[in-house]
Amino acid sequence: MKKTDQAAGQESPSRIIDRMIEDLGDWRRETLSHVRELIRKADPEVVEELKWKKAATPDGVPVWSHDGIICTGETYKSAVKLTFPKGASLKSKLFNSSLEGNARRAIDLHQDDDIDETAFVKLIREAVALNTKS
Repeated sequence: MKKTDQAAGQESPSRIIDRMIEDLGDWRRETLSHVRELIRKADPEVVEELKWKKAATPDGVPVWSHDGIICTGETYKSAVKLTFPKGASLKSKLFNSSLEGNARRAIDLHQDDDIDETAFVKLIREAVALNTKS
């Protein structure tokens, strides 16, 4: 996994994401940690970033990128949402949210949901390929 350049004394996005996941303390911790591992497996060169810092998300939103955003990972009380900004250009049976838009698609994972790991890894690789050819 590539590291983004950090100013001296500043915590890396990957470490902040580690802490954010650890702080979840419930089923969302396991779910977000698992999909993060799958993303890293699918693209060993993925870059972890944090974007869109605001009051509701003071550390920002976890973002996985490779020549552009692959997906974001947000947590809500009842779901872990993985949003693919170019999802409408990707073919996947995993998308189950944000289906009406022209560009993005999302996967909402709820407690006790299983994710098709093979299909998810394939989706990540397709998103990377779309980014690298653009």
